[in-house]
Amino acid sequence: MDPEKNISAPQEQFDNVKPQENDVVESTRLTETTDYSSMAIPELLAEFERLIEAEDKTEMHKNADIIKSSFYKLLRKDQPVAAPGDEAPEQVQETPEETAFKKLYARYKVLRADLLRNIELQKERNLEEKLSIIEGIKGLLEKQEDINYTFPEFRALQLHWKEVGPVPLSRTKDIWETYQHYVEKFYDYVKINNELRDLDFKRNQEIKEKLCEKAEVLVDEPNVVSAFHRLQKLHEEWRETGPIAREMREPMWERFKKSTTAINKRHQEYFEEQKKLQRQNLEAKIVLCEKAEIIAQETVDSGINWNKKAKDLEVLQKEWRTIGFATKKENQKVYDRFRAACDKFYSEKREFYAQFKKEMQENLERKVALCEQAEAINMSDDWRRTTDQLIHFQKQWKELGPVPRKQAEAIWKRFRTACDVFFTRKAEHFSKMESSYEENLAAKETLLRDLASFDPSTIDNLAAAMREFQNKWNQIGFVPGKEKDRIQNEYRNLINKHFGHLNPNFPEKRGGYRSGRGRSDDFRSGRDKLIQRFRQLESEITVWENNMGFFAKSRNADKIIADTCRKIEDARRELVELEEKIKQLENNE
Repeated sequence: MDPEKNISAPQEQFDNVKPQENDVVESTRLTETTDYSSMAIPELLAEFERLIEAEDKTEMHKNADIIKSSFYKLLRKDQPVAAPGDEAPEQVQETPEETAFKKLYARYKVLRADLLRNIELQKERNLEEKLSIIEGIKGLLEKQEDINYTFPEFRALQLHWKEVGPVPLSRTKDIWETYQHYVEKFYDYVKINNELRDLDFKRNQEIKEKLCEKAEVLVDEPNVVSAFHRLQKLHEEWRETGPIAREMREPMWERFKKSTTAINKRHQEYFEEQKKLQRQNLEAKIVLCEKAEIIAQETVDSGINWNKKAKDLEVLQKEWRTIGFATKKENQKVYDRFRAACDKFYSEKREFYAQFKKEMQENLERKVALCEQAEAINMSDDWRRTTDQLIHFQKQWKELGPVPRKQAEAIWKRFRTACDVFFTRKAEHFSKMESSYEENLAAKETLLRDLASFDPSTIDNLAAAMREFQNKWNQIGFVPGKEKDRIQNEYRNLINKHFGHLNPNFPEKRGGYRSGRGRSDDFRSGRDKLIQRFRQLESEITVWENNMGFFAKSRNADKIIADTCRKIEDARRELVELEEKIKQLENNE
């Protein structure tokens, strides 16, 4: 067999090439000049629409997939694979630009289907036309006319063969072999003029030499894929070119085949490297899938830090976008796996925050109710009962969870104000009492001075004088706690000094004689007052300690806390003294 017949590239060279949908698409693929990667999304949409509306659909078909790839690459730059959003990253809704692109791509697919269908119909017509040309050459072999008449017809049939487009892929090889067979038969068996035949051989040789030169240039072409496709065009031209002198056929073919082999080898190595890279990308993406699935699985943990895990997932998504395509068979599968893990996480996150928002709203409603209850009683003068109620409300407040951030500060200020109104009133009330204690202290010290300067020898009725001093003393109210023991001891000593001899049962250790009252009544009255004061101090300490947590959130907190701590320490010391006095009373009784 003539070596020129066996010029198709090995089948394995085409394994990694996108299947040809038609010859027009493949033949125009080398003329791509538009850089779609530099366009913005609106420009891509406008360009795609222009190609769809153009009368010639070839450019549309050639560039549609390139535009699609550029569009989604731009779209993914600003969006995670499973895009988050709002308070908790949520899945991003389809953008208006994506919707518009999908509509254009749907129109393109309809037009592409029509184009491919028409191309296939045209290929069938081309097949019939080429079969007719072959029949025409066969007819020339049977004619007995002079070669001067036969050869022009043969040349016209050859030119017409070149003008006819491609035929169905399944018939390409056999139709070409049949045509080549009858062309060579015409040259070899028809008795033609040697001069004319040599002239045709020479012309064909010049064409094939140029094809060899072009193929040799392609060996050094940097773009391996482009070189491979251009080589296929050269092979088509080689097949369409007629034979050359028999002694030149083998050397010429070997020259052309040498370039073909070199280009095919580079092409095969390129796609092997691409396969290797795609396998590495697949492995890297599987690792990211596993990490994303771990994060998605951790959503069952009640103590999960959602914001941290969301950031971890966003890091994985950014890394995903830096990795190229995986193998064609696995690329969509691994993407679906990664997307499923992301979707699961964000779905659980949305559900968590929806429940969290509901709980915060319920907490807000409960805190509003506490504010209303505190506001309803903060003007009460029932100091003890209202204090206990507000302390209870404050404990409830601390036990409640958070409220929506926008309302948190306002509702807290409202509740604190309601409590402050009461405790400020209470503090002012007891402050006035403290002021009156100082006045009482001054009055009692005056009475003590009068008692110290009293001269019993000038008085006829000492019992009446004693009762008068006692009545004046009892009419004066409480004095500050730190002065009470001192002033009470001075009073008792002076009474005993001047009037102790009037009644042999007068209790020197207990403070002297009290007219009209028994000893057990004095004991109960004194002890009850001490116990009442003891309980009052305990209540106040509880209020101060509870308020410490609230003061810490207010301005000038340090000063308020220091004053409160001082009050608590003073109160605790007084509690110890009261407890000791109560024990002494009970022991003496």
